[in-house]
Amino acid sequence: MLKSMTGFGIAVAENADFKVTVELKAVNQRFLELNFHMGRQLSQWEDALRQKISKTAARGKVDIYINYVDKREGKTLIRVDKNLALAYQSALNELSDTLHIPRPDDAAVYVNFPEILQVEQSTELTDLQPVLYQALEEALAAFDAMRRTEGAHIEADFALRLDKLAAMRQHVMELAPSIVNNRRTHLLAMVEEALAGKELDEARIIQETAIFADRVNYTEEVVRLESHIAQFRRIMTAAEPVGRKLDFLIQELNRETNTIGSKANSTEVAQLVVDMKSEIEKIREQVQNIE
Repeated sequence: MLKSMTGFGIAVAENADFKVTVELKAVNQRFLELNFHMGRQLSQWEDALRQKISKTAARGKVDIYINYVDKREGKTLIRVDKNLALAYQSALNELSDTLHIPRPDDAAVYVNFPEILQVEQSTELTDLQPVLYQALEEALAAFDAMRRTEGAHIEADFALRLDKLAAMRQHVMELAPSIVNNRRTHLLAMVEEALAGKELDEARIIQETAIFADRVNYTEEVVRLESHIAQFRRIMTAAEPVGRKLDFLIQELNRETNTIGSKANSTEVAQLVVDMKSEIEKIREQVQNIE
C-alpha cells in the first residue's frame, strides 16, 4: 500500500505528574530528515525518539514539536556547604578572640553568610519518559493514518492513468502494420508516377519496404512499455516504501515512449506519444509525493 510523504499527527498524554504534547509535520524530501523542536531537558531521549519515528517514516522532512507541563508541586532542596560553614566558624572564633567578644553560639548567625545554604530546585524527569513515549506513539499513529489515506488517493490516480497509458500503448501497437502498408503504397505511387506506365521493379519495392519496416519497427519498445506498466502496478502493492523504485520506472516509461516517437513515421503515433508523455508526467509528479 502506498504512503504519502506528507502528513500531520498530534497527541497528548499525561499522568499525575506530567502532561506531554507531541506534534509531527512532514513534507516531501528525498531522504529522511528529523528536526526536533523541544527543550534541552528532553534531549536525553532524542536517539530513542529518532528510532521510533524511523520505524514509521522512511522518507520526508519531519518536524517534531514536543512540549511538556510539570504538574508536580515544586520540590525545593537546600544543600549545606559544611566546609564553608566550618571555615566561617573558624574565622568568627578567631575574630572573637582578637576582639575579646563572645563567640557566636547560634546557627542562625551563619544563615546570612553567602553560599553556606544553597537552594536547589528538583529537575528529576525520569517519570516523564513513559508519558513522552505514549504521546509519540499516538501522534505517530495519527501521522501514519493520514499518510496512508493520502497514499490511497494517489494509488487510485495511478491506476486510472496507467489504464489510459496501457490503452494508448495498445493503440500504438495496432497502428504499426498500417505504417508499413502506407509506406509501401506511397512508394508504389511515387514509382508509378516516375515510370509513367513502364514496368515496375517489384523486388526493389519489396526491398525498400522491408528496410523502412525495420527502421520504424518499435515492437521491442512497445513490449517493454507493457512490462514496465505491469511492474508499476505490482510495486504499488508492496508493503515497503516504493517511491524510489517508482521514480526509476517513470524514467524507463519515458525512455521507451520517446523511442517509439522517434521511430514511428506517423502523425497519429506522434500524437499518441504526446498524450502518453502527458500521462507519464502526471504520474511522475505524484510519485514525488510517495514514500
